[in-house]
Amino acid sequence: MKVIVNDEDYRFDAPLTVDALLSFLEHPLSGSALAVNQVIVPRPQWAELVLKDGDNVVVFQAIAGG
Repeated sequence: MKVIVNDEDYRFDAPLTVDALLSFLEHPLSGSALAVNQVIVPRPQWAELVLKDGDNVVVFQAIAGG
């Protein structure tokens, strides 16, 4: 299956959860937010939401500043 993450294509042999994707990408969970197909996904749903072929994921990292 193909998943697009921040405009980059990734291929996986089997469906995976959002948590598993972030683990694969070695992306820190702290301070992160994400959207799947332009819909923000609350953190409590990351372990349950299984990505589908063609899903478009955008990962945001919070930045402190003023």
